[in-house]
Parts: sequence; C-alpha cells; structure tokens
Amino acid sequence: MVRAKMKVTEITQREFGKSIKLQPVYSSDPESENGKFYKQTPGGNVELTTVNDEAAKEFEIGKEYYVDFTKVN
Repeated sequence: MVRAKMKVTEITQREFGKSIKLQPVYSSDPESENGKFYKQTPGGNVELTTVNDEAAKEFEIGKEYYVDFTKVN
C-alpha cells in the first residue's frame, strides 16, 4: 500500500455531479508531516467525479486528506 496526503484545490459543479481535484501536500519544513509526505510519496494530481451529493460534501477546498492506494489481488 502507498499512502499519500493530498489537499483539495478545486471543486467544480458539473452537469451530473461534482468534480473534486486534489494535489499532494507540501511543506518546506522536512520534519513536518507534510514535508515527510512530500518527500516520500508520488507527485501528481487526483481528480474525482461523483454524482453522490453526500460523498461530495465530505470534501472541502483547502482541507487535507489521506489517500491510500492498495493493490487488488
């Protein structure tokens, strides 16, 4: 499993649901949790689209979330 820590940077209303964009956290302090995640986890972006309004409400711009990637056997 790989765990990343990401921040919501954008939430966009679409015709059918919402699009939620996340980017990896960053900190110039290498000893902080965000500095450690920045150093150890992949860079990139994640974009989710959901038609489930209750799921979309769990995301807030500027808030940080752990994202786990687990291989399915």
